[in-house]
Amino acid sequence: METASSRTAEPTFREATVADVPALVTLVESAYRGDASRAGWTTEADLLDGQRTDAEGVRAVVTDENSSLLVAERDGETIACCQLEHRGAHAYFGMFAVRPSLQGSGLGKVVIAEAERFARAEWGVREMHMTVIRQRDELIAWYERRGYRRTGQMSPFPYGDERFGVPQRDDLEFELLVKELG
Repeated sequence: METASSRTAEPTFREATVADVPALVTLVESAYRGDASRAGWTTEADLLDGQRTDAEGVRAVVTDENSSLLVAERDGETIACCQLEHRGAHAYFGMFAVRPSLQGSGLGKVVIAEAERFARAEWGVREMHMTVIRQRDELIAWYERRGYRRTGQMSPFPYGDERFGVPQRDDLEFELLVKELG
């Protein structure tokens, strides 16, 4: 059970293992899809139906030697996660999820700061990249407040591949956001 103090205690971080896959799928789905996601502010439920990820996709990230899936825990419970992928001179940030009941508590800021620290320390990269659905203005503004900049570089949404969801509109695309890690 979450208490006021457990909502504010700093999380611990570790790299995910295959044993974490079911809990991580549940976390990511709850943060982005369906009615449960509406408890937080990062929902994509108005843009996409269907799944956000699946066990196969999460397992692929966990077992990829060029990736790390960071897990944030508090009191032994998984409360947030993010994917990092080493791509040469930069790292890619994705699969970012915070338990909906904890969104808005500052946990996301802590997770992204740890992801940036990890990418610099483990891989020596100087830049973080991510793609965000361009229609997610509030989310993009949140990333801009963390130092990410919009590039205007767009890539298409994978229409027809339901592994990424069932679009509710026909104009979805991703925008590349970049941050210098210094």
